[in-house]
Amino acid sequence: MNITLTSGETISSSSGTSILQSLKEAGIFLTSSCGGKGTCGKCRVIIQSGEVDSQSKIKLSQEEISQGYALACTSYPAGDIQIDIPKESILTVEGKVDTGKSKDLLALLQSTGATIHPLTERYVLQLPPATLDDNISDLERLKRELMTHGLGCLRVPFRFLANLAGTVREKNWQITLSTIHTEDCYEIINIFAGDQKASQYGIAVDIGTTTVVMYLVDLSSGELVDVASTYNSQIRFGDDVITRIVHATEHNELHNINRAVISDVNELLKLILSYHDLDNDSIDCFVVAGNTTMTQLFFELDPAAIREEPYIPTANTFPLAYAGELRIKAHPNTPVYAFPCVASYVGGDIVAGILAARIHKKEEISIFIDIGTNGEIVIGNSEWLMSAACSAGPCFEGSGIKHGMRATNGAIEDVKIDPETKDVAIEVIGAKAKPTGICGSGMIDAVAGMFLAGILDQKGKLQEGSSDRVRKGEDGLEFVIYSGEKRDIVLTEPDIENLVRAKAAIYAGFTTLLNEVGFTFDDVQKVCIAGGFGKFLDIEKAITIGMLPEMPMEKFEYMGNTSVIGTYLCLLSRSMREEAEDISRKMTYLELSVSNSFMDEYMSGLFIPHTNMDAFPGVKALMKKT
Repeated sequence: MNITLTSGETISSSSGTSILQSLKEAGIFLTSSCGGKGTCGKCRVIIQSGEVDSQSKIKLSQEEISQGYALACTSYPAGDIQIDIPKESILTVEGKVDTGKSKDLLALLQSTGATIHPLTERYVLQLPPATLDDNISDLERLKRELMTHGLGCLRVPFRFLANLAGTVREKNWQITLSTIHTEDCYEIINIFAGDQKASQYGIAVDIGTTTVVMYLVDLSSGELVDVASTYNSQIRFGDDVITRIVHATEHNELHNINRAVISDVNELLKLILSYHDLDNDSIDCFVVAGNTTMTQLFFELDPAAIREEPYIPTANTFPLAYAGELRIKAHPNTPVYAFPCVASYVGGDIVAGILAARIHKKEEISIFIDIGTNGEIVIGNSEWLMSAACSAGPCFEGSGIKHGMRATNGAIEDVKIDPETKDVAIEVIGAKAKPTGICGSGMIDAVAGMFLAGILDQKGKLQEGSSDRVRKGEDGLEFVIYSGEKRDIVLTEPDIENLVRAKAAIYAGFTTLLNEVGFTFDDVQKVCIAGGFGKFLDIEKAITIGMLPEMPMEKFEYMGNTSVIGTYLCLLSRSMREEAEDISRKMTYLELSVSNSFMDEYMSGLFIPHTNMDAFPGVKALMKKT
């Protein structure tokens, strides 16, 4: 029997094998924190046709049942079926990272002048056996030997004393120490009997509002071994940070919100370790980065004050934590280092991004922008850095959009509309994938194309009669991007309004920051674009709708997910960690929510491309042609 996905892919399934297991065997991984026992409820799929035997231990709502929802781990096909996998159920793992990607990351590390000097190191020691003549204690013997390795200051946590005697004698006084350098001293984080120096890996994690991305890194060579990602399960508590803060504080959900993201980290860790046949003891260190709210929630810290004037988080710099304290399913003594944050709405992900983009080392004035659920902007150079954050909303990552999705297989990522014939051509991510939704870059392309074709006016309103693709839908007028057999993929007027508000906030952030420091776009030499969906972003289309400033194309550079790149650098280099902490101290923060000039700029941006058309002469010329 076969399982057909909405993307058109078909996989085989045998009798008595669950949907979850069949998908796994085909290399398609779903979130399943309970290990397929049917108790977490995360591996939900939608049965579109065919019969399944469902043995769910979790009671689904009547509405969910009517929509065809079932748990993949406890559902067994009775014949051929067709399913849809909701975006929040999907885990992705690259399995084998492109060697070019790994080489690029190593080249970036080398270009900084840093060498591979991981946050954690392992030392194999051969201690001299105790004798009547050399009868000092096991701990003093250990410290004496470490002096020869240059580790003069050493902290030995009490928890290691209980098993120290047995550990040092188990392999004839040969041991391996795993240490981390923190607060000008070395601290033991693990002690192994014998030579256990091989298999040293680190985990770099970007905790985004919408997604969680994990790197598995070889600490000896710096090689990027694998990449895994998933939707942030906190989405069920709200698409944006403010809604999650409200749930955490006013609905007493802080613990559950924390458990959601820790569960995601554990799920990715389990997947990536099993894929490479590694055990927990091979992981020596975690480095994580996220915006300020995500970091507070990761540590289960009360985020209430972040949304209340004067907008102060519990902490911007964080003491070293350990996996066991955070319920991360690695060795409990594995250290977890979090990137320092700057302020309430500029967090460690931006510090990591600046570390990766290197604008803090250049004389020229640059702009760094991370486009995601929030739009964080940094302007500056080697002498100064000023930052701000504007709430762009989650629309660029697919949330809050009727047929929105991440930039993964099946996503429409490129839309071209002929201004004369109004014909639409699309490109979909994935060689054989059928369109299942539209991602941020596709939406920007579509809005730009509709605007230049006269289908959309400057206020972002669809024009009836302008195209046979404009029709009335449940939410008002909508534009059909793709007509499918099962369903059409559309952009509704509320979708377009969300996008226009998001692009207006981003452009207003640019202009407000520049005005604050007395510069204009003419003074900017480089614009570094970070964020997950930016990989597919058409700069010209983003300029057309007024999201990015109209500047020469050579000034724009796409940097990728700089947050996880920054965590990679920090994981491999102590000097990068020091640099990151220096960046966070150096960066000035401008609170846009209390800025009158920002609101003025924002209101001006609620038009396509802008009320000030002189700032967009190229777009103005295109409008005249059409």
